[in-house]
Amino acid sequence: MPSHSSAASSAGAPAARSASTSNPAARADAGASGLHLRADGISLSYPDRRVLTDVDLVVPAGRPTGLLGENGSGKTTLLRILAGQLSPDSGTVIVPKPVGLLHQELPFAGTTTLAEVVEDALSRSRRLERELTAAGEALAEAHPSADEAHPSADEAHPSAPARHGSPAAGSTTAPTPAQTAQLYDRLLAEATLADVWNADRRAEDVLHGLHLDDVPSTTRLEEISGGQRERLALAHLLIARPTTRLLDEPTSHLDDDGAAFLAAAVRAHPGPVLIASHDRAFLDDATAAQLDLDPAEAPLRTPVGGLTSYTGGFSDYLLARMDARERWEQRFRREQDELDRLREAVKDAAQVGHAGRGPRTEARASKKFYADRNAKTVSRRLRDARAWLEQLEDEQVRKPPAELHFTRLPVATGGAGTVLLAATQVAVEDRLDPVSLSLSAGEKLLITGANGSGKSTLLDVLTGRLQPTTGSVSRPRSLRIGYLGQDDEAIPGRTVRQHLGAAASAGEGADAAATEPDPDSREVPELFGLVHPRDLDRPLELLSRGQLRRVMLAGLLLEGPELLVLDEPTNHLALVTATRLETALQEWGGAVLIASHDRWLRSRWQGELLALH
Repeated sequence: MPSHSSAASSAGAPAARSASTSNPAARADAGASGLHLRADGISLSYPDRRVLTDVDLVVPAGRPTGLLGENGSGKTTLLRILAGQLSPDSGTVIVPKPVGLLHQELPFAGTTTLAEVVEDALSRSRRLERELTAAGEALAEAHPSADEAHPSADEAHPSAPARHGSPAAGSTTAPTPAQTAQLYDRLLAEATLADVWNADRRAEDVLHGLHLDDVPSTTRLEEISGGQRERLALAHLLIARPTTRLLDEPTSHLDDDGAAFLAAAVRAHPGPVLIASHDRAFLDDATAAQLDLDPAEAPLRTPVGGLTSYTGGFSDYLLARMDARERWEQRFRREQDELDRLREAVKDAAQVGHAGRGPRTEARASKKFYADRNAKTVSRRLRDARAWLEQLEDEQVRKPPAELHFTRLPVATGGAGTVLLAATQVAVEDRLDPVSLSLSAGEKLLITGANGSGKSTLLDVLTGRLQPTTGSVSRPRSLRIGYLGQDDEAIPGRTVRQHLGAAASAGEGADAAATEPDPDSREVPELFGLVHPRDLDRPLELLSRGQLRRVMLAGLLLEGPELLVLDEPTNHLALVTATRLETALQEWGGAVLIASHDRWLRSRWQGELLALH
C-alpha cells in the first residue's frame, strides 16, 4: 500500500541540519538499522520555483528503491542532496558512508588510462585490507585480558568517541587492548561490507558484465566513445563498492545483458540503493520499493509536495498508483458535488423567512408566531450547512492533474488492409542494410535493433526526409504523417502556447500564413494531458528535455496525423507518462510506426515487429 507524507514548510525555517553516519559498518548484514538511508523534511527552492517540499524518506539497506516522478519533480536534485553535493534549505539527511553517486562523466583527465581508473576504484579496498592486517597484528601483540579483549557494548559501538584506536590529540598514551580490539572489529565490519577479499575478482566481473573487458587497459579516456565512458563511470562505482549507491539513469548505453548484470549487482548489494531511471524494465528487475515525487491525494490547503512510497517493483507500483488515482478522482468528484449542494442549500436557506411587514392584526400575530418558530429551524439548518460547507472547503482534496489521453485524432481514410506505406529493399550506404515492409491502415509496427542498426535512418527514409541509396518507398501524397524524432529542438523566441497554437492551426487546414502563432492569443488548445497549463507562457528554450518532448508530442497530435512515426518516443518521458502513451497508441485506431530499444515497450508490444540487425 502507498503512503504519503506532505506538510507545509514554516516560514523562516532554520538552515538545514546535516547529519551522516561516519562509520555505518558496525554490522555487515542488511538488517542493521545503521545502514538505512534517511531524510526528514527536505525542502529546496531555486530563484524561479520550488523543487522539493518537506520530503521524508527511508531507503532500507538491502532493499533497492526506485525514485520516480515527472520531469522537473526534483529527482536529480534530491540525489545530489543525499550525496552531500547540494545543501537543502531545510531538513536532515542521514546517509551511511561512503556514498557513491553515479557520475555521467568520470572526474579524470582525458589522459587517464582504463587501468588507472580501475585502480582508483580499488584504492579503498586496498587501504582497508592493509589497515585490517595491521590491526590484526597489533591485536595479536596486545595479548589482552578477557575483560579487555571483549569491550562492553557501549565501548564497541561504532559511534563511540574513539576512532581507529587513535589517542586523543596531544596524547602519547598507547591504545589499550580494548581499543585495539574495537579498532579491529570496526575495520573487519567495514572490510566485510566492502568485500575487500574479492576486490580484484569483482573488477574483472564488472568490466566483463558491462562489456569493457575488450578495451585494452592502456586505453586513455579520450580514446573511447561517450557510451564507453559512461559505462566506465558505472564500473568505477561498482568496483569501488560504496556503502550507499545513488544511481541517476544507470542503464544509459547498456544493452539487455548489461542491464541484467547491473540489476543483479543492485539486488545483491547489502547497503541502501536509490535509483532514478527511465528504464521501466530495469526498475522492475532491480527494485523492491518505489518513492514517487509526483502529486498525490492531499488537502487543497496544503502545499504541493512530499513523497509517496510504494512496496514492490515497478509493475506493482503501476497497479497501486492506478488504484490510488481512481480513489482520488472519486473522492474529488464526491466532494465537488457535495460542495455544490451545500452552497445551494445555504443560498436557499438565507432567502427563507423574509416576509414583508403589514398591519398588526390577530391573524398576523398568529402567523408571526409560527414564522418565528420556523425561522429558528431555518436558522439552525443554515448554521449547520454553513459549518459543514466551511469544513468541507477546508478539507477538500486538490484536483487530480490531467493525465495523458488521445482526443480528436483522425483515423486514416480507407478500410482495414489499405496500404498506407510500403518500402521495397530500401538501403542507405554504410547506415542501413536492405529492408522491405508495408504498413496498412490501423496497423502498429515496432522496429527494434541495437544501436547503429539503422532504426532512425529507416524512419527518415520512410517519411521522405532521406533518400535511399537503393530501393523505393511509396505512400499517398495526401497522407498526413506526424513525425517525432529523437532530438527535440526548441524554436527560439516561441512560447509553449504559441507553438501549440501554430500546430492547431496547421491541423485545421489553415494556409501557411495563418499557421504562424498569434503572440497575443490567449486561447488554450487541447493539451492531451501532456502539458501543464502553468507552462503555456514559458519559452520553449527554458523547458527541460522531458517537458520539451511532451510539448512536441502535443503539437504533433494537434496537427491531426493519420500515421504517427515515432523515434524513441519514451525518451525523456516520466515513467507513468511513457506507459500511458504506449496504452493510448495501442488503443488509437490510426496507424503507428515506432522505433525503440525500450525493453518495457518491446516486452509488451501487441502489434507487428521488425528487428534490424
